[in-house]
Amino acid sequence: QLQLVESGGGLVQPGGSLRLSCAASGFTLDDYAIGWFRQAPGKEREGVACLSSSGETTNYADSVKGRFTISRDNAKKAVYLQMNSLRPEDTANYTCAATGGRWGLCLLAATDFTSWGQGTQVTVSS
Repeated sequence: QLQLVESGGGLVQPGGSLRLSCAASGFTLDDYAIGWFRQAPGKEREGVACLSSSGETTNYADSVKGRFTISRDNAKKAVYLQMNSLRPEDTANYTCAATGGRWGLCLLAATDFTSWGQGTQVTVSS
C-alpha cells in the first residue's frame, strides 16, 4: 500500500530555513513523481515544487524559485523540500503527493497526483 508521511515542519523566524521530509513506502520512487503542495487557511491549495520520477526534472512555483529545493534519496526512500529565506507568506500546511509515471516531467497541479500524505505545518513568524 502506497503511503506518504511528512515531517520536519515547525515554527521558524522570517529568513530562516526548514527541511521537510516525505517518507515513502509501498512503492519505488523511480516509478513516481513527487510533489509538494501547501495550503494556508482561507486560501486554495498551491503547488510548490515537484520532481519527476526520473529524478532529473523539477518544477517550482514562481513564489519559491531560488529559495526552495526539492530532492530525493532513493536509498532512504525519502523526498525532501529544503526551504530557505522563509517568509511569513510561506506559512501553510505542507503535503507531499505522488503520481505514477511522469518520467520526464511533473506538473504543479493537484489533480495530477493520486496519493497524498497528511501534511506538516510550517509557521514563519517572529
